[in-house]
Amino acid sequence: MTAAIVLPARLASTRLERKLLLDQTGKTLLEHTVEQALVARREHPELFRTVLVACDDESLLKVARRAGADAVMTRPDHGSGTERIAEAAEALKEEIIVNLQADEPEMDPNAIFRVATLLAGGPAQIPMATLATPILDEATWRKPNVVKVVVAQDGRALYFSRAAVPCARDEGKAADAWQASGKRVYGLHHLGLYAYRRAFLLKIPALPSSRLEQLEKLEQLRVLEAGYDILVGETEAHPPGIDTMEEYEQFVARWKASV
Repeated sequence: MTAAIVLPARLASTRLERKLLLDQTGKTLLEHTVEQALVARREHPELFRTVLVACDDESLLKVARRAGADAVMTRPDHGSGTERIAEAAEALKEEIIVNLQADEPEMDPNAIFRVATLLAGGPAQIPMATLATPILDEATWRKPNVVKVVVAQDGRALYFSRAAVPCARDEGKAADAWQASGKRVYGLHHLGLYAYRRAFLLKIPALPSSRLEQLEKLEQLRVLEAGYDILVGETEAHPPGIDTMEEYEQFVARWKASV
């Protein structure tokens, strides 16, 4: 079984205009993320065959190719990154497609490999996989911008929410629901990293937008509400995405400290 890593890249951004082209490190944000995908392919050539950027602008196309990825232009009117990579996946041969957000320049290549193998080694009837990491402090657990996932014993996602779930009825016992390596855990923080079986990915744009998706503003709920399963694996690292200039400057500072 083989996999492709596809990065949906959109030039416009609601909170940080043209963020994928920011280049205070000497490389654009898009190039940094492409590099993480290329490391995953280099370390696991038996699995990953393609690193592809699905763009909506010629400037992103040029940057992606300069970084060493394949790149294709996609329609500018897609409502989500999933729809964008689904268009790009029509021309791919790989059985599994990994959706790596283009604004995740610190995504661990091991996490990219993990989500792909989670699906490749999982039950054939499960069409989609993702990752989550334990939440170890209550403040993070309560933040609406931190997406939580509740998982069944067999690893299937039961629900994704911006709310503090699972909610303990008895006050003060929120972190006693389960333990991770002896640590108190409040919940699971969902990573926006997905793997799809290609045939299923091509169906997603045709799924009707669901009421829960509209309520929580979480696209993955469309999949659950349509009756499909999502397999969730746990990982330790949760790299921050880049949505604001402050977050970008923090990334630049971390990058400079590491070189």
